[in-house]
Amino acid sequence: MATIYDCSDPAELLSGMRLARAAIGRGELVVIPTDTVYGVAADAFSPQAVQRLLDAKGRGRQSPPPVLIPGLPALDALAEEVPDEVRALVSAFWPGGLTVILPARESLRWDLGDTRGTVALRMPDNPIALELLSETGPLAVSSANLTGQTAAGSAQEARRMLGDSVSVYLDGGVAGAGYGAAGEGIGSTIVDATGLVAGGELTIVRHGVVSDEAVHSVLGTTAPERGAPEQGAS
Repeated sequence: MATIYDCSDPAELLSGMRLARAAIGRGELVVIPTDTVYGVAADAFSPQAVQRLLDAKGRGRQSPPPVLIPGLPALDALAEEVPDEVRALVSAFWPGGLTVILPARESLRWDLGDTRGTVALRMPDNPIALELLSETGPLAVSSANLTGQTAAGSAQEARRMLGDSVSVYLDGGVAGAGYGAAGEGIGSTIVDATGLVAGGELTIVRHGVVSDEAVHSVLGTTAPERGAPEQGAS
């Protein structure tokens, strides 16, 4: 079974990161800690690696993975247009638990699935994830679990579900956001900013670790009353 590397041990961290970089370069999968839940990562520019990620999770192309990035320069490199409202949000919440959907640059040579010309981007607030990203470049990353199961909060939980479909497991301790009261894994908040590019509005499509109120506070808008569905929510 694939090895878990304890990143609190300097020697294992060094070995684990070296092997993780090599695995990504070969188009294989790596499990990494993030500030929300554990993620399973693949080279975002390798269609075969992305398909391997989808297969490992039991997901179809209709559920493309988000892309984790090491810093703000990658936001402009991967998105066709970044509205001022998005810049305000990422300034407030990156690195952190906010994923932003934007139109992808048409020049990008990648295949993340059925994205309809968009890309979901996030800069995670985790030193291990950021170090790996700085060396590999953008990674397609989805929660480290089988579809329909609770997102993994530890490397051990991820390996129990994904097994040898993943080459390297990096253990950074319990994932930052942990679990909600109902036992569900808490992921990032996802906002769809493609409407802003077309002169419309931003919508919150998944509620997560960044509250709706915090998002609306940065935008200077009013959050819907509790219990009222937000347009585009899922």
